[in-house]
Amino acid sequence: MPANVNHGWVGRVGASYAVAVSWLPLAAGEAPGWLAEVAGLVVGAAVVAYLAFRAGLVPIVGFLLAGVLIGPHQLGIIADRELVDAAAEIGVILLLFTIGLEFSLDRLLRIRRVIFLAGGLQVVLATGLSAAVLTAAGVESRTAVYTGLLVSLSSTAIVLKLLADRSQTNARHGQVALGILLFQDLAVVVMVLLVPALGGDAGSPGEFAGALAKAALIIAAVLIIARRLMPRLLEVVARTCSPEVFLLAVVAVCFGTAYGTSLAGVSVSLGAFLAGLLVSESRFDQQALGEILPLQIVFSALFFVSIGMLLDLGFLVDNLPAVVGAILAVLVVKAVTTGVAARALGEPVAVAAAAALLLAQVGEFSFVLERAGADAGLSPAGLGGDGSQGFLAAAVLLLIATPWLAQGGVRLGGRMKAAPAPRAPSGTEPEEGTGVAEGLDGHVVIAGYGRVARLLAGALLRGGVPHVVTTLSPDGAAEAQRRGLRVLLGDSSRTRTMEEAGIRRARFVVIADDEPEMAARIAGVARALNPEAKVVVRTRYHSDTGDLKAAGATYVVSDETEGTARLSEKLLTHYDVALDQVEQYLVTLRAPAAAHAAETQPRPRFTRTVVDTESVIDPDFDRDACVHVADTRAVVPSAPGCEECLRDGTDWVHLRLCMECGHVGCCDSSPNRHARRHWEESGHAIIRSAEPGETWGHCFPDDLRLEPVRTPA
Repeated sequence: MPANVNHGWVGRVGASYAVAVSWLPLAAGEAPGWLAEVAGLVVGAAVVAYLAFRAGLVPIVGFLLAGVLIGPHQLGIIADRELVDAAAEIGVILLLFTIGLEFSLDRLLRIRRVIFLAGGLQVVLATGLSAAVLTAAGVESRTAVYTGLLVSLSSTAIVLKLLADRSQTNARHGQVALGILLFQDLAVVVMVLLVPALGGDAGSPGEFAGALAKAALIIAAVLIIARRLMPRLLEVVARTCSPEVFLLAVVAVCFGTAYGTSLAGVSVSLGAFLAGLLVSESRFDQQALGEILPLQIVFSALFFVSIGMLLDLGFLVDNLPAVVGAILAVLVVKAVTTGVAARALGEPVAVAAAAALLLAQVGEFSFVLERAGADAGLSPAGLGGDGSQGFLAAAVLLLIATPWLAQGGVRLGGRMKAAPAPRAPSGTEPEEGTGVAEGLDGHVVIAGYGRVARLLAGALLRGGVPHVVTTLSPDGAAEAQRRGLRVLLGDSSRTRTMEEAGIRRARFVVIADDEPEMAARIAGVARALNPEAKVVVRTRYHSDTGDLKAAGATYVVSDETEGTARLSEKLLTHYDVALDQVEQYLVTLRAPAAAHAAETQPRPRFTRTVVDTESVIDPDFDRDACVHVADTRAVVPSAPGCEECLRDGTDWVHLRLCMECGHVGCCDSSPNRHARRHWEESGHAIIRSAEPGETWGHCFPDDLRLEPVRTPA
């Protein structure tokens, strides 16, 4: 046998050895050649995006500016365009996939009139008006139509981000803008098929019709799979309750569908959108969106950076009058056509004006079409490279100006005194909230649906306390739904899942069955999204308390501590130990920092007077002394001492009682001033001294001492 022939495992071992040797220089400290490009790209994008955010701009504008700055036409930090283009293509695929995830057939039907009437009218009018103007200027008709398609689209990413940040998604102009954007996103599918035909690649109308028919068949097949196969497949994957496996499965569906449609002759953009639609028709759409969103954000950022890199500031300066003219032309076309489309729905002039300026930019998918047109031999207005640069300059500047245009549109709409609009036709009403936490405020979010969470959810259900359950387990979700609970399938440690559960409006977050590491992650996310919410964590061992509180937990309930407390209480009361001594011991035992003291000292750590938690204390202050006295009521003290000091293992000087909820806190002379903190957090203004023999009260907002009403003899 010749020595240089590789066979079986010998060959594989030799090949592996060769690969390992080839990577030794990298392991020794030599960086790969592409790392400098990637580092410059990511660091530049992060720094400029941060500066843009500090300046009050949306992140996408920062990404565009970062691309302009580090691109080959300016600083030239990035020289490998192929690397950036590859990342940008992934960004486009993930962007379309997430848009498909947020679609659903039911959602389309609910606002069908806004989408298909206003959206269809706007796209047709914008394309036709642009093409007519260019044709009159001598531009060839196919090129004029292609340019009109570029102009007709608006930026879904920027507009939806602005609406969400300003809480205007459900406003009238926000709903009109949303409907038009949805139609534009759907129209991109047809436009991607139409561009090669406009460039002459399709050959004949018959071939173009064949391409559309093929796309229609693919869409039909996808819809059938979406209804029949995909929910079952995702059900099997979700039963693993593994975020990593689920993420890989979702990414596989995205890229697998995109690649499969490309083999059938349809664009990868259409395939990515259809993949998102596949997943959206299952009950795991929000979980998939939460898992895929971080990837989409990263690669979409690279997409916008790559767009900014195409802009040549030198060209912009040399051709400033032409670029300004193009910007004004696009503004007029988009504002007029969007306003007409909104008025066709019966919307008032004020709403039409606000929506018109909100959608007056050129969208991110226009750049996708521009690249597709370049491959087909087309250019904006038929001007070749100058046309592409002029279009890019106008589009980038309009995207940057969008926040100010949107604000100006709202102000303009507010100043218009139009007659009240007639009732919108059927199908134009704002979309009803479909979120699991829709209509809830001050509710409880239960993270996970294990044994303890099931018992807790049952207690809340019987007590009429509003709550939402989040779980990764399909079986657990099905059981909770059968019990009539509000359930969200998703990873509780993901920001998207918590936001869908209404974390920003929640009063409590309960983490009852997770391991300490996962509980800490969930607590950190909950604390970041809603600093006012109380995060309650149940853990097995007392030693986990410190780490969980450091992660963001407000209260930590330890099985070890509570079990010992209940057992001790049973035994001590059985042997006729005085109840006040039992209570003192339990207070000491439950105080995290006093656990060791309970073992080494014969007396409890807290030696100051405690409050009788069985007594009812009436507010007997003069009702005319302060407006806040009217909010007081008879209360029962919530704890024998300061709640927070007992929990943290610290001491107090004097005790104060909240006369609205019964909270027991420490005075301003105490180190932590928990009574005042309670007022600052809850707004409960009146406290009463809980010290023996003292009956005076205090109003925090008015800084007023309150004396009890004296009953005449």
